[in-house]
Amino acid sequence: MKMEIVYCVTVCCAIVVVILAWKVLNWAWLRPKKLEKCLRQQGLNGSSYKLLFGDIKEMSGMLEEAKSKPINLSDDIVTRIQPFIHKSIQTYGKNSFIWIGPKPLVYIIDPENIRDILSKNFHFQKPKGNPLGKLLASGLVDYETEKWAKHRKIINPAFHQEKLKQMLPAFYLSCSEIMSKWEKTVSTEGPCELDVWPDLQTLTSDVISRTAFGSSYEEGRRIFELQKEQAELVMQASQSIYIPGFWFLPTRRNKRMKEINKEVQASLRTIIDNRLKAMKAGEASSGDLLGILLESNFREIQQHGNKNIGMSIKDVIEECKLFYFAGQETTSSLLVWTMILLSRHPNWQTRAREEVLQVFGNNKPDVDGLNHLKIVTMILYEALRLYPPWNCTSSNYS
Repeated sequence: MKMEIVYCVTVCCAIVVVILAWKVLNWAWLRPKKLEKCLRQQGLNGSSYKLLFGDIKEMSGMLEEAKSKPINLSDDIVTRIQPFIHKSIQTYGKNSFIWIGPKPLVYIIDPENIRDILSKNFHFQKPKGNPLGKLLASGLVDYETEKWAKHRKIINPAFHQEKLKQMLPAFYLSCSEIMSKWEKTVSTEGPCELDVWPDLQTLTSDVISRTAFGSSYEEGRRIFELQKEQAELVMQASQSIYIPGFWFLPTRRNKRMKEINKEVQASLRTIIDNRLKAMKAGEASSGDLLGILLESNFREIQQHGNKNIGMSIKDVIEECKLFYFAGQETTSSLLVWTMILLSRHPNWQTRAREEVLQVFGNNKPDVDGLNHLKIVTMILYEALRLYPPWNCTSSNYS
């Protein structure tokens, strides 16, 4: 009897090992090779799949090499920020693909194809990705179909023009603080060289902190500092192949990412709970993003008489995290590249300055005046055209 039990256990263990081995083999080799064959049959060209890593090693190596060299002030920065993708498109053409580990990434460059994909969101679903990216933010950008529509409807009031007008004093205050700092440095040291990039990052973080959390601005600033550290850790992790389950290993980086996530979640929950208590006590909303979001969510629940129609506290937390992640780095990048362009084209710098003085003089900026800054708007649009913050020309094929 004992031998029979040992035999059964041995057989079961062997079956489990075989099943796990088959799943690993399928994930690491068979499925990627099958996808590669399908992509080539559809007329796409690309690099051959390499076990586990795909093109990650070459991609990381080329990026590190590019970052080690000084950047040239030219309008062509693709070879600097995306050297591997640039090389891949030159080698295999616009209709091509590369490998991010065992998953192919297909380039979608043709505008008609992009429009077709975005208009058929029920057919072209967003890739799930790995769980590390969700530590930064999920929210609206990560949702599909009905959930996306629900969140979009609730969030939309925060971006109405009248609500944005109310946030202008917060924008002005943050900008004034940075300008005062620069003026003080120049007046003390005389003509000097300033590294504006860290200050512009601080500026955009402060603006978002004030407009998102209002009176809880200092707590918001701490959250954003943690999110910035989290982003750096996630970027480090993305340089290597993602292995399912690796997130659960007690590595130093994994433990720190979990600590940050826990602290951010707890801080945001405290801010939201305090705001909900204030709303129940009848206090007026301060007009910040969080207040508008909670009010809109509350109206949606009241209208349908069902709390499941609205967003949960967890959903609100993710939208707050997304607001920072999507706005901070992109805006600061736009500002710094705009300053670079103006330094290279002093005639446009003069025209922009004259327009600002003509519209506002020594008065504080207001919304109506901002709408009359045609030259400044043209400059910002050109900076966005030449140096777009996000690369939206590719999509995961899963």
